[in-house]
Amino acid sequence: MTREKIYLFDTTLRDGQQTPGIDFSVEDKIAIAAMLDDFGFDYVEGGYPGANPTDTAFFTQKRTNRASFVAFGMTKRAGISTSNDPGLAQLLQAKSDAVCFVAKSWDYHVKVALGCSNEENLESIRESVEAAIAAGKTAMVDCEHFFDGYKANPDYAVACAKTAYEAGARWVVLCDTNGGTQPPEVGAIVAAVIAAGVPGSALGIHAHNDTGQAVANSLAAIEAGARQIQGTLNGIGERCGNANLVTLIPTLCLKETYAERFETAIDRETLAGLTRLSHAFDELLNRSPEHQAPYVGASAFATKAGIHASALLKDPRTYEHVDPASVGNFRKVMVSDQGGKANFINELKRRGIAVEKDDPRLDRLISIVKEREATGYAYEGADASFELLAHRTLGTVPDFFSIDGFRVMVERRFDANGHLKTVSEAVVKLVIDGASVMSVAEGDGPVNALDIALRKDLGKYQAEIGDLELTDYKVRILNGGTEAITRVLIESGDATGVRWWTVGVSENIIDASFQALMDSIVYKLMKNRQLAGKIAAE
Repeated sequence: MTREKIYLFDTTLRDGQQTPGIDFSVEDKIAIAAMLDDFGFDYVEGGYPGANPTDTAFFTQKRTNRASFVAFGMTKRAGISTSNDPGLAQLLQAKSDAVCFVAKSWDYHVKVALGCSNEENLESIRESVEAAIAAGKTAMVDCEHFFDGYKANPDYAVACAKTAYEAGARWVVLCDTNGGTQPPEVGAIVAAVIAAGVPGSALGIHAHNDTGQAVANSLAAIEAGARQIQGTLNGIGERCGNANLVTLIPTLCLKETYAERFETAIDRETLAGLTRLSHAFDELLNRSPEHQAPYVGASAFATKAGIHASALLKDPRTYEHVDPASVGNFRKVMVSDQGGKANFINELKRRGIAVEKDDPRLDRLISIVKEREATGYAYEGADASFELLAHRTLGTVPDFFSIDGFRVMVERRFDANGHLKTVSEAVVKLVIDGASVMSVAEGDGPVNALDIALRKDLGKYQAEIGDLELTDYKVRILNGGTEAITRVLIESGDATGVRWWTVGVSENIIDASFQALMDSIVYKLMKNRQLAGKIAAE
């Protein structure tokens, strides 16, 4: 059976840039374009040349090797010829393989936003497409607000799509710009457009996630006959985001419903790099990956309940819809107060810690974890703290250094210039190889001051933690009142790209933070020795 190709169009660099809090630099765009190109997307949309200095600079040269590099912009303005429209000129002069025009397809928008007649809008679509083709570019048209426009005036919405196709557009993309259309509506409307004369082989879908159904709407469009999907990495985008290509790609590739009928440019070998791509993108955005993201999240193949873990060890298919390795992820049997021995054994095995089921030390470890979680610890989200606890219970952890005590002071005062400021200072007393060391540091808040002081002078270990970086800090109050128990989770990383979480719990937020900070440093030193041992063994 011959499978039809589904073309993947990434708009992370254009529509994704409209995400609140995201503002790509030219360097960011170059790096992301390379990631997308290497992964194998068919089209990479780079932005809107002429709209801002960043996008204009980005289009001074072609930024992809394999993917078709796409510039985005408006169709020509009504009443102006294609040769006299400056916006169109910038699009045609951009160093791109293709131009994707955004065109109004809702007659309400034509009247209110453009202030021209319906026929003038159709003329702008037709002449813009023809101009792009004449300039040697592949032409595409995003029919903005298509689904809302179709529901208001189906004849005119279809006329916009047909005009673009008949003018020579390679792709006519139906956009659910407001994100409120439901999957059955998408399927019916796409089928109607095909019946009206625009073949599915030239139709694309651009879905927004305002009802949480952008992925479902994209699949509904494919089922109805569309053959191009537009979306973004990790579903970023304005408001609630765009269709998440990181979810759509493995669904198309791994689920028999689609894999038997369709193919994409992403083969099984490339698909195994999907988790790495998703996390690398989040790293570039300086944010933590979403733990419950389908396929690629840290919890996507995580099991907490003991009965589930036991079944998983017998046959992974009992609680996994696909093989985690197929998307570059891995199975995670979590340790918690709900977990049985199977959870712990599997988690320890994954970390290279061998223990027999009847080993009394295993019972001791399970008992400690359950006792601690009853007081507020959460080892399911603190992998490094769990590993340290396991090593201490089942074996040993080197005594790198010890803490004699610490003090943190917060003072609000006027500085020499008469400005009121709050100053945080921390003092930490350490013992390294029998020698006492006292470190003092100021920081941006008490926890930062404590972190700086703790890592300021570790003697012979100082060089080993030079690349240690705290990347995230989370605080949760576990009960109310002024005597509340506080749980602190800290994410750390180093130059190898490895990330780990540590946890601390106390009635005092500074003490809880100190516990997590200590675990982070000790874990780093322990992992350095494990890595050195592996290298020596090889």
